[in-house]
Amino acid sequence: MSVARILVVDDEEANRRLLRAILEPLGYEVQEAADGDEALSSLAENTPDLVLLDLMMPRRDGYSVCREIKSDSRTRLVPVIILTTLDQMQDKLKAIELGADDFLNKPFHTLELTTRIRSLLSLKHFTDEFEHASGVLKSIALVVEGRDRYTGDHCRRLGQYAVRIGKILELGQEDLETLWLGGIFHDLGKIAVSDAVLNKPAPLTPEEFSLMKTHPSIGANLCKSMRTMERVLPLIRHHHEKLDGSGYPDGLAGKDIPLLVRIITAADVYDALATTRPYRKALPHDTCMKILREEVSRGWWDGEIVELLDRTRTSGTPVLELPLHV
Repeated sequence: MSVARILVVDDEEANRRLLRAILEPLGYEVQEAADGDEALSSLAENTPDLVLLDLMMPRRDGYSVCREIKSDSRTRLVPVIILTTLDQMQDKLKAIELGADDFLNKPFHTLELTTRIRSLLSLKHFTDEFEHASGVLKSIALVVEGRDRYTGDHCRRLGQYAVRIGKILELGQEDLETLWLGGIFHDLGKIAVSDAVLNKPAPLTPEEFSLMKTHPSIGANLCKSMRTMERVLPLIRHHHEKLDGSGYPDGLAGKDIPLLVRIITAADVYDALATTRPYRKALPHDTCMKILREEVSRGWWDGEIVELLDRTRTSGTPVLELPLHV
């Protein structure tokens, strides 16, 4: 394991020197910041593994720094320990509500501080491992997408369609991120499907279609041990379910199909129609919507979601001009 970097943020130089004297002999690399603005600059330049943060500082206080750290996707998993002379319950609760991972009063006990640091760094190590695994799976998902020479940026388009619909529905940030990841990972299981089947320029045989139908469950199984993917699993496993229960792999029906899955499903079907496939050319938007509405009348898709999809596709902004993140 590499040397852990700890950012010490305190406007009192004596406090920073004390913490350096405690931490460096334990093998930690120590960075210092004398106020909140310095801390954020340091974080932007070189993300630490843990932050020791004072609350009462000039220019920008520790509450503001904690809020910035925990609201930024690049740093929100960095543990923050508050070290402060403030000892009122309301001060502690405010820091915890902003995302602080621990809270110690000054003067602190050295053994207690170092024990809590080790505990949080150990937890972060496991979190980093999961994040790395997520990155590997994303790379695999994009490789799978690249094997299908007809679909191009299908996964990213799908994520963007879904996020657009989610924004119209005023879903929260966590749901929007789940939709984006669902778009990226939904076809991960196609890694188990041969190129000959993926790119076959004719209808699939019953045996080939049975193989293709395994990809949602295979994709979900690849991700199921990762807690960071827990919210995305239903989108991976159920994006071929239909409201009337005739979909696969589990034959879910009606309200048993979660809203986020219904969004991903409608977007997936639309993009399949609007993209050139081995067996036909891309269909124009109006034709795609006509087919989707017919399938809504058969009880397959959520009609409200389909109409919102139409609204997003006729808003005038080309899909790939959207940022490729939430």
